[in-house]
Amino acid sequence: MTSNPIDRIRDIIDPGDALGEVLFGLIMALTLTVGSRLVVKEEGLDAQELIAATIGCNVAWGIIDAVLFILGTTFYRSRRLRLFRQIKAAGSETAALKMLAKEFPIEEAPFSATAADADALYRSLLTLACRADPVKTSLSKSDLFAALAVFALVSATAIPAVIPFLLIDSAHLALRTSNLFLIMLLFVTGYAWAKFSGGRPFYAGMTMTGLGLLLVAIAIALGG
Repeated sequence: MTSNPIDRIRDIIDPGDALGEVLFGLIMALTLTVGSRLVVKEEGLDAQELIAATIGCNVAWGIIDAVLFILGTTFYRSRRLRLFRQIKAAGSETAALKMLAKEFPIEEAPFSATAADADALYRSLLTLACRADPVKTSLSKSDLFAALAVFALVSATAIPAVIPFLLIDSAHLALRTSNLFLIMLLFVTGYAWAKFSGGRPFYAGMTMTGLGLLLVAIAIALGG
């Protein structure tokens, strides 16, 4: 039984995907706030406009990412169904095994396996495919919840960006605080990523922070 929000999110969406969406949202928010800091001397800073732009941008991209998630899920399942039908229609066992080996290359797995083990795996998959019947691909309730989670994660990353503007009277100080807060969250995202993947948390946090800032710099330089 799940006991906290993180466990509930893990039940809905893969942790790697969830952290990726958080990272994307943080980069979007930082691009706006850091970009505003660069032009503030020339045009002045309107805190209300920046708040509206940050929230609006992340909500818009949250919607886009959720739709892309649905499309990606549909494409993936349709592709798997097409492969299944191709295997069923293969002219020989050898041809079917080649299809499986191409679709599921054992070389990309995070473990080493002998040729005999790989062949046994593909033959097991072939046996299962031959005995099974195709089913219609459709979106499930869990897919819709996952898309909603994607939207929520990207949109929610705008909240830490705008909170300083609601608590601090000085717009310039609020902007600096917002940027610092978002940079700290980049580190936290990398740290959490390593916790889930078995990496080195501090190293991953620093790497994620540096990578995030680099991507923000690229986005600003290209007018993003």
